[in-house]
Amino acid sequence: MPKTADDTRQRIVDAALQLFWTKGYASTSIADILDKAGANSGSLYHFFPGKQDLLLAVLQALHDNIGPALLEPAWEGVGDPIEKVFRLLDRYRNSILVTEFRYGCPIGNLALEIHEPDPPVRALLSANFAAWTDAVERCLDEAKARLPRGTNRRALAIFVLTTMEGAVMLGRTHHSIEAFDDAVSQLRHYFAMLIAKRKTRK
Repeated sequence: MPKTADDTRQRIVDAALQLFWTKGYASTSIADILDKAGANSGSLYHFFPGKQDLLLAVLQALHDNIGPALLEPAWEGVGDPIEKVFRLLDRYRNSILVTEFRYGCPIGNLALEIHEPDPPVRALLSANFAAWTDAVERCLDEAKARLPRGTNRRALAIFVLTTMEGAVMLGRTHHSIEAFDDAVSQLRHYFAMLIAKRKTRK
């Protein structure tokens, strides 16, 4: 089957995503992307006038695929909404181990690397973090009857996100899963205290 323009564009975006994730945005050259995508420069510049345009496409792709690429595989067969939160964290744990501590959250990596992003880049970084937080917040909304009345579920979802990002960073830095497990263990303990608090106030 002949390759279409859409196929070529997708190959370029996929290649850039992998390279920005593994090498970093600044360290990835256009030549690197062309080589990995098996594309020529004319094709790339037809779709993306500059490197930042390609970054925006990568960020949009990550945002659009959070469900099928991350949430749905993590939550397959899981009914309990709070357990969904911890299954999501467990997926990051597995990624750290499988990659021998090379794994890093692609959005977290880019947010740390690009210190002063242009507004369109900042907006999409923010949208990606918000989509992740929204997903966790929906789980907490499902479990609201088990949490203390007045719990700020949005803030709790943000707390889960920051725990994950920090735990991934420490795991990569120390080349040990211990810090990740310690962080998640403390988060579980906090959830257990919230649930116990609700039970005592019924």
